Order: sequence, then C-alpha cells, then structure tokens
Amino acid sequence: MKKNLILTGMMGVGKSTIGKSLSDKLKMNFIDVDKVIEEQELMSINQIFKTKGEAYFRNIEKNLTLAQLDRGKAVIALGGGAFIDNTIRSIILKECISFWLDLDLDIIKKRVKSSKKRPLLNEKKIQKTLEKLYSERKEIYGLANYKIDCNKDNQNLIIEKIIDIYAG
Repeated sequence: MKKNLILTGMMGVGKSTIGKSLSDKLKMNFIDVDKVIEEQELMSINQIFKTKGEAYFRNIEKNLTLAQLDRGKAVIALGGGAFIDNTIRSIILKECISFWLDLDLDIIKKRVKSSKKRPLLNEKKIQKTLEKLYSERKEIYGLANYKIDCNKDNQNLIIEKIIDIYAG
C-alpha cells in the first residue's frame, strides 16, 4: 500500500489547497484534519478554542489525526500545530512521507490577516504571533522528510515537485 502523503507547515501556507490538488492528481483520498475536527465537533476550530480551550482542541486533533493516519493511501493536510505533537510526528516519520510547506511570513500574514478562522492569531499582534509560532515550530517542521520552499514556485510547480518526490 502506498504511504500517506503528509503536508505540514504554518497556517496559511496552502496545505489544504495543495493537498486537494495532489489527491486529485495522485487519485488518493484527501483528508483535511481541521475539517474533520470541525465536522466531528460541529463547530469551527475558532469556536472550539474559545469555548473549550486549546488543550481540548489539541487532544481532539491528536486522536483524529492518529485515526486518519491509520487509514492509509491518503493525502493528509495537518493542522498547523499537529506535527509538533511527538506521537503524531513519530508515526508520520516512521510510516508516511512528509512535506513541510515553508513560506515567507509576510505572505502568510497577507493570507491569514482577514481570516476569522485562526484561533492563535491576535489581530493586533499578528506579525509578532506569526514570528513566535514560526520560531517555535520551524525546527520541528524541519524534521519532515522534505522541505518545499513555496516562495519561489507557483502552485503547479510545487505540486509537481511533491509528486516527483512522492512517486519517485
């Protein structure tokens, strides 16, 4: 069975968009973990954070991510913080092929600025928050099997690059 293809990286880098295209081209299922969480909880991630807290969300995220990893032969877009979890990360590194989609913070900021779906972003301190999250996470994201620099290439080239690595 073909291994799961995992996309990780900061919010706003395009994991869901790129993941959907990859799944179409590779004829694999696409799983957006954040969407799975929202469907199960019947509320947005932002609402989960506000009403139940980050610890509750991380627990749900961990359980649902692990369940999705078990399914096999899928393109899976992780939530921005999922790869930080040791259990999730160790299973992914053992059993999947993972890609860190890396993108300049200024571009991420433009993409997520108007989004109400980003619970960790404080609108007044968006730059500082993004910088803090990135500096906390980049070393761990760097443990992914491959780093894809999304600054230089357009979406189609990024997708082709990932397919070449994954299929090769």
